[in-house]
Amino acid sequence: MTTKNIKTAERVFKALSDSNRLRILKILQVKPMAVCEITSILKLATSTVSNHLALLRDAGFIQDEKDGKWVNYRLTDEYIEKYVSELAPLFREWLEDDPLVKSDMKQAKIVDRFVICKQ
Repeated sequence: MTTKNIKTAERVFKALSDSNRLRILKILQVKPMAVCEITSILKLATSTVSNHLALLRDAGFIQDEKDGKWVNYRLTDEYIEKYVSELAPLFREWLEDDPLVKSDMKQAKIVDRFVICKQ
């Protein structure tokens, strides 16, 4: 393994090493979301959620795209890094029985950015 590969693996595993980042990945399985929607579900500060999203994006798990006045975050369709491409399909099956994740995913289905995001 080269230094580049080690750094890539470190970035990927760091992204998966926090419960809030795991929760974000699970709720993004439901639908693409804006920061304010994710913040509402996780009950965290916007800056904290933004930092988590940056780590997940840098690792290659998610991507963002501009949609009018919104920036939507969604799971990546095409993985650049081998580690992410191998882990991402497995991750879809993880944590399905966790009560907090179940609650998050239920909220993700009904969260409405036009109600909670005052832009």
